[in-house]
Amino acid sequence: MNPEHLALIEEFRRSAPANFKIEFSGDIVIMQASPSAIHERNLSVVRRQFEAHAPAGYISTGNMDLASPQVSKLRNPDLTYLPEDAMTSTENKVPAELALIAVEIVSPSNPENDWVGKLRDYPLMQIPLYLLVDAAQKTVTLFSEPEAGRYRMREDADFGEAIHIPEPFGFTLDTTVLLPY
Repeated sequence: MNPEHLALIEEFRRSAPANFKIEFSGDIVIMQASPSAIHERNLSVVRRQFEAHAPAGYISTGNMDLASPQVSKLRNPDLTYLPEDAMTSTENKVPAELALIAVEIVSPSNPENDWVGKLRDYPLMQIPLYLLVDAAQKTVTLFSEPEAGRYRMREDADFGEAIHIPEPFGFTLDTTVLLPY
């Protein structure tokens, strides 16, 4: 990653209000305000289901930067699972390829970031699973099997329908508990 870009991101972090998330994709810096209560509620009920099926040695985290310097990407998913030993550093980022999944609750103010930008970036970053919960559309979409810079598989479900989360989690996500915007 270009050191000048990293310095710019650090400057944004120092000067941005505390409730802003900052991400980097190529030459684009993305700043977003804190999420709504429905966003956080939906994230909590999704996290609770994943927690019951998380593989041993992995912990959940939100607000952790996933870095892929080889493709100039730095993204911050709403929820991810990382090896416990990757979380013993004072660094504010970890290698993206260690993540088991990236979960995003789509922001109604900037859905393109999740549906376009992150859908482009996460397979390049070698994140094996990408789960999108879109409360505005009342849908859940799982992308899997990253290959050649894209996800090969896609599964869609409406709120109220089940969606299978593959190994290493291996469970069916209950979407009846999600709230729409």
